[in-house]
This record gives sequence, C-alpha cells and structure tokens, in this order.
Amino acid sequence: MVDIAVSPPAGFPDHPHRGIYIIIPLIDFFLHFHQSHDFMLCLIGFETVTYMLQGAFTHQDFMGHKGTIRTGDVQWMTAGRGIIHSEMPAGEGAQRGLQLWINLSAKDKMIEPRYQELVSEDIPKAEKDGVEVKIIAGESMGVYSPVYTQTPTMYLDFTLKPNAQHHQSIPESWNAFVYIIEGEGVFGLQKSAPIKAHHVLVLGPGEGLSVWNKSSNPLRFILAGGQPLNEPVVQHGPFVMNTQAEIDKTIEDYYYSKNGFEMARH
Repeated sequence: MVDIAVSPPAGFPDHPHRGIYIIIPLIDFFLHFHQSHDFMLCLIGFETVTYMLQGAFTHQDFMGHKGTIRTGDVQWMTAGRGIIHSEMPAGEGAQRGLQLWINLSAKDKMIEPRYQELVSEDIPKAEKDGVEVKIIAGESMGVYSPVYTQTPTMYLDFTLKPNAQHHQSIPESWNAFVYIIEGEGVFGLQKSAPIKAHHVLVLGPGEGLSVWNKSSNPLRFILAGGQPLNEPVVQHGPFVMNTQAEIDKTIEDYYYSKNGFEMARH
C-alpha cells in the first residue's frame, strides 16, 4: 500500500497493469513534483484500491471510464487481463491518499477489468466505546462492506479516541498488516511500546488484533488483511503474474496491442 500526496502538475499519467490481487504493505507517499509528465500506466493481473485522505484524484482509462474520487472516497479497480490508465491530481496543493495493490489468483488474472467506487457517505461505519471504523472491505462490529473481493479481504479504517481500546477478529490463516496514519498506539500486547504514525506492523498468526490508545490524541490506522493465495508471484513493474513466461507474454501483448490491450493503439 502506498500513502501518496501529489501536487499538480505531477501525477500518474497513462500506465498499464495486468494480474494483481495480493496484499502488499503500504507506503506513505507525499510527493511534490514541479514538472508535468505525459504517459499512461498499464496494469495487469491485480487490483488497486485507492482511498483518498485529502484532496481529489481524477482517473481515466483507455476504455473510456473517467471519474474523480475525493476525500474519503474509494476506488476498487480490478485490472485483470489488462488496463491502461492515468491518475492525476484534481485540485490545488497536495492530494493525499492510500493505494493498496492486491494480487489476483492464477484463475482470475485474465478476467475483464472492472470498477467499484464508493463515495465517503456510502462507506459503512460503526462506532462503539470511543472506537469508530469505516468498513471499506470485510466486516467489523457486525457491519459489512458492499465491496466484492475476488479473494476474502478486509480493509478497515479505525479511529480510537484517547483511552479507547478495541479487538478486531482476523481469520487465523490470513496475512494482515497495520499502517498508522496519525497518532500513536499500543498493538498486540498492552505492555508493548507505542508505535507512531507512518509505521507498518506486519501481524503474526493469531485470532485477531488488540489495540489501545493510551495517548491524549486520536489514533487512526488502517488494518488490511486477506486470505493467502499460496501461488508463485513474478512481477515486472505493473505486471504481476505467476511465471516468467506469462510476464514475457504480457509484455508482447502490450507491445502489439492484443489480448486485452487492443484499445492501447487508440
């Protein structure tokens, strides 16, 4: 996952993707560019989950889909067999958000691309005893997200008031991590040292996550997790497949605008 902050005229112009749906740890990115760029990114074989924390991003792809997500909104994009798109800041100043890449299983890597978009007001929320959570994917406090995930996945945005505590169940076989957006918290064991903002905690096996906010300020963090695919992963830039031969074929498909990239020539 990437924590991004971009100021115009910078951004992520047209780029390709194919094949993703694994959970990759989140990075906090806060970028200010002072020159424009003109390219599109191609993605293949995975999904990207973009969650805006501040400002707005406009997305456009080679199939004609275009839209803008703003503070608190989510775009869940399945690249599948391939998509070429751009992501550009839609306002003045820094635009800040999180982006998670999720790997697709071998059987799903060549599915058709699709989007699921939720504005902030439509993301389910729950609150209890000083703990508030936005359920982007999965379940918390008995509340479920409407987002469909190819692989069982959770993506939860927690805010704990001072002196609040919470335990979130996580299936024991899942991989999961925490990314702290602001504040500091105690995770795992009550006597553990507090962890500050912009750190990632990769969780070990267990029945879930316990967290305490012992500070005088709010604690906000992302908890993301998913069922492991237990498949080989070969990555080449924005192409994520299972074998080197599949990567070589993907590069050929992109270069010759075929097998999902027919629109790339336009």
